[in-house]
Amino acid sequence: MRCNAAVRACHKVCRRLLSGCGGRIDGGQPDPLTERSKTLGGDLRSHMELPPESEPTEGSEALLEVCQRRHFLSGTKKQLSRDSLLSGCHPGFGPLGVELRKNLAAQWWSSVVLCREQVFAVGALHHGPGPSLPEDRAFRLVSAEALREILQDKELSKKRLVAFLENVLKTSGKLRENLLHGALEHYVNCLDLVNKKLPYGLAQIGVCFYPVSDTEQIPNGVERIGEKTEASLVWFTSSRTSSQWLDFWLRHRLLWWRKFAMSPSNFSSSDCQDEEGRKGNKLYYSFPWGKEPIETLWNLGDKELLHMYPGDVAKLHGRDGRKSVVPSVVSVSGDLDRGMLAYLYDSFQLTENSFTRKKNLHRKVLKLHPCLAPIKVALDVGRGPTVELRQVCQGLFNELLENGISVWPGYLETVQSSLEQLYSKIVGDHLLTARGYGGDLICRGREEKGRGNASLHIRESNLVRVPRALLGDPAFEAGG
Repeated sequence: MRCNAAVRACHKVCRRLLSGCGGRIDGGQPDPLTERSKTLGGDLRSHMELPPESEPTEGSEALLEVCQRRHFLSGTKKQLSRDSLLSGCHPGFGPLGVELRKNLAAQWWSSVVLCREQVFAVGALHHGPGPSLPEDRAFRLVSAEALREILQDKELSKKRLVAFLENVLKTSGKLRENLLHGALEHYVNCLDLVNKKLPYGLAQIGVCFYPVSDTEQIPNGVERIGEKTEASLVWFTSSRTSSQWLDFWLRHRLLWWRKFAMSPSNFSSSDCQDEEGRKGNKLYYSFPWGKEPIETLWNLGDKELLHMYPGDVAKLHGRDGRKSVVPSVVSVSGDLDRGMLAYLYDSFQLTENSFTRKKNLHRKVLKLHPCLAPIKVALDVGRGPTVELRQVCQGLFNELLENGISVWPGYLETVQSSLEQLYSKIVGDHLLTARGYGGDLICRGREEKGRGNASLHIRESNLVRVPRALLGDPAFEAGG
């Protein structure tokens, strides 16, 4: 691939990515949708309703094997089942998986927060005080020592024992199940930032906890703690425009998920409704075993705000034109862990092995979008006894890191059959001259064997500009 072709590809990708930051930022009314992308086929069943034998295991096992080998997922094969990955009850992500989720969160933040002037970042505690209600299923933080003292007191009657335990639950903090209420707590304070003008939004990314039933490992109906990384936007608008804003964010979020996908049609949406009749939408990804929700949007009305601030309605009022109204709440919450899993399934492909003559051998490849790929560049130092050569490579490595480009330092020896990173820089003796940097830098993609490499002239002044031009081509692969 030639240099000018790489630059054109970079410009094309940049234009496509920047177009995702569009939308109305003047606080005005969004354009109504003329058509929705809806899921066909009627009601959807959750993964808990599917029989175990319904999952196509061959492709899933191959993907999990790649994710384990390439350190996207941690744990053994037995620990990484479909249910454990979907419920959040698994050993966790490996270094590359953490980096992939971080890149996904950064893209979400850029699209929802940084590109909109009326969205503000907020934070909330992972746990907070609250009464223990009869139907409250939230997990609570209780001192193990306090429980032991109560249970080991043999003089307590059953009635007093129950009373003591209830008191412990009432005074203990409960783990958050979502980020909605944390944002509602900031509503009044942040209202001054916009001079009480509606609409505006509050965004947050954080870990949430929820109960997961696991009768195989924990008997007697005791529930385990599942956790997920949630990305939340709480949008405050007048009830007059709340339905249109729900449509706007539905379109925005669906296009955003599809932007990074190899098969955009696997992302779809469907209308939904809660027990109180409030309308919403769910975004799904079509996994091999069926569709699973990755993001949920709700038009909650003003009930949540009124419940959060009882008895003082006046301080909730925002300005909708000349009117003073209590805003409706539009909630947008996405599961980044499940979204990351969706992109791993979306990117997984079997490709012909160009490094061997055997046609029946295929490589398992993760064709991740460059914006999400955990490793952008691999450095491959050419063989040779020159000490200065490694110093040049180390300097290139440091400058790439300083400019925010993730680099894999593993290729310190030339192994031509294992160039399996997103893009490789081959640094040879020809790069050195009597005056320092100067010469040709060999740049190659993983699929470029037999098709020639891009030989780019490099000097000290353009050391970082070269890889930046090459990182924008979405045809390159990562994960391997």
